[in-house]
Amino acid sequence: MRTAIVTGGLSGLGEACATRLRADGVRVVTFDRSPGADVVVDVTVPEDVARAVASVGPVDILVNSAGIVGPNKPLWEVSDAEWRTTFDVNVNGIFSMCRSVVPGMREQGWGRIVNIASMAGKDGNPNLSAYSASKAAVIGLTKSLGKELATSGVLVNAIAPAVIATPMNATTAPDVLEHLISLIPMRRLGTAEEVAALISWLASDECSFSTGSVYDISGGRATY
Repeated sequence: MRTAIVTGGLSGLGEACATRLRADGVRVVTFDRSPGADVVVDVTVPEDVARAVASVGPVDILVNSAGIVGPNKPLWEVSDAEWRTTFDVNVNGIFSMCRSVVPGMREQGWGRIVNIASMAGKDGNPNLSAYSASKAAVIGLTKSLGKELATSGVLVNAIAPAVIATPMNATTAPDVLEHLISLIPMRRLGTAEEVAALISWLASDECSFSTGSVYDISGGRATY
């Protein structure tokens, strides 16, 4: 049985992904800051991440789902602390998680890493500059790491969802949410289960000739 770590695994996309992978027969270990996770850990603390990953044992699959929306305001009103916090969770957390699992995956000659980016990382969403910039960084990290590991048996891909019905987006300002939905040709929110189905494939043996790629799941919003 393969073992997967899913960060942010107690809610939203992470929870849906954990549920789907368990249904696929994968042993899932959830990482989350909230009590109730299999491993309670803050992904923004590199030392804690390293210890947490080591406690799991061999890891076959990593899904980096932990993330925050960050400040919802014009860039010139964003504080240093708000900017740093958004990048600490959305980018530095993924960096620490990947750095911790990759050596073991390389040693065993098989691994799947799926990073959750966003359409915002491609298009940029107004009043979400920190979030958009951080998700663009996730895309760049994925492309680079995918190339570094291309002949190792470890595949690294990202997904770029449009707006999905999750608790994280429940706090998004109604006017912002309305604008984001208006950009989706299907004119609806995506579901966490739809995203989990794509992640399920990216984490499987069936995904065998794709790495460093970004898969849109956007209801047709994709622009490139």
